[in-house]
Amino acid sequence: MRRYGKNPDEDDVRVRPNPKGNRPRTSIRPKHEDAAEGMVLTVDRGRLTVLVDDREITAMKARELGRKSAVVGDRVAVVGDLSGAKDTLARIVRVEERSSVLRRTADDTDPYERVVVANADQLAIVAALADPEPRPRLIDRCLVAAFDAGLDPLLVLTKSDLAPAEPLLETYGALDVAHVVTKKEDLLAGEVEAVRERLAGRTTAFVGHSGVGKTTLVNALVERQRLTGVVNAVTGRGRHTTVSALALPLPGDAGWVIDTPGVRSFGLAHIDPSRVIHAFPDLEPGTAGCPRACSHDEPDCALDAWVAEGHAEPARLDSLRRLLSTRERREGD
Repeated sequence: MRRYGKNPDEDDVRVRPNPKGNRPRTSIRPKHEDAAEGMVLTVDRGRLTVLVDDREITAMKARELGRKSAVVGDRVAVVGDLSGAKDTLARIVRVEERSSVLRRTADDTDPYERVVVANADQLAIVAALADPEPRPRLIDRCLVAAFDAGLDPLLVLTKSDLAPAEPLLETYGALDVAHVVTKKEDLLAGEVEAVRERLAGRTTAFVGHSGVGKTTLVNALVERQRLTGVVNAVTGRGRHTTVSALALPLPGDAGWVIDTPGVRSFGLAHIDPSRVIHAFPDLEPGTAGCPRACSHDEPDCALDAWVAEGHAEPARLDSLRRLLSTRERREGD
């Protein structure tokens, strides 16, 4: 034990240094008013590629954001090295308010929802007419997700040289969903003007089952190419060639496309069925007389009388009920 003299002073006192630093902790977060604005193009294992002005930079999420994550399509505020040079890393310090969020769950029992893309205003649902066969239940689920997110759905049917489009289009005629029909040879030749016209001036997320030609279509639309796969002739299944979502600009600043990984399921556990009716403005007023928590497919539903009185077409009500019941059916049914 160290003993001090009769008259110790401050030089005799030893203070153990604080290994965590002596700065007091605070809950006040910096505002970063000088941060640059950018758009998230892709996310890969905690590293985000962000477009700032005309440069693609690599960034990571700042600790101060906590659990708030950034996804493809997000508008973000970035600080740090914004040169875009190799081995440089910036920080995302703020995620701006989103205009829309497209979500999905792994299945209908999974309580954890995943944000697919942010700030899109259109959802292109890509389906092949053959090789592989179309999956109407998966299309229905994507439509429900689009209506819930407030996105305009666009049905893009590929490989019309292998099978006619009319039977599938009749299924969705009452929904009045915009659609484009393409041939495989047109996609390979880059002749996709009909699709390009539907994308002009918009941010469009592309979803679809593996092997339907989604990435081939995206490659025909943009200048930056992504790898494409092949479809197994026996099983009709495609290989996942797009492993992460990627935002790509259309030539001439005509809009954005966001290519997403091929899906085999589109869970809707997060969807509140009461929100789907908002996509049916001709039917929504008729729900005023429905009982509380009406499923819109029960004996007391007021929509039956609404349609019988001529306010809407019966086919519209049938389509609504088909979409609302899609969570109760397997996608392969």
